[in-house]
Amino acid sequence: MILFITCPVADVARATAFYTAIGWTLNAEMSDDNVSCFAIAPDQYVMLGSREMYASVGGTEELIGGPDTPSKVTVSFDMNSREEVDALLERAKAAGARIGDTDDYPFMYQRQFDDLDGYHYSPFWMKPDADQTS
Repeated sequence: MILFITCPVADVARATAFYTAIGWTLNAEMSDDNVSCFAIAPDQYVMLGSREMYASVGGTEELIGGPDTPSKVTVSFDMNSREEVDALLERAKAAGARIGDTDDYPFMYQRQFDDLDGYHYSPFWMKPDADQTS
């Protein structure tokens, strides 16, 4: 299964700079002036489209929020270590993200950030050998 998460953004160039700064890979073949496509894992992508492009797809004009509108979706994904989670959050902070909570559960380490358009991300690391039933 290939997964695409499409998000309307106020400024495609600004969003592209942010996602490049946090270390995600731009797929130039699937990007142009109106949309940037970033690979976040094999066969998983975030598409950052201009509000005009997004509104032209399927009559969604009334659904387009802004950076002050709470995200209706949290994009969670696993990383290989606690250090990778922290490094991503440091890059996101340096690129202008709003940094949220840190949760250090017995079985999982998780952090939160919102990008420049208010999209919410929650990278995590599952602790090896932790009791998953707790």
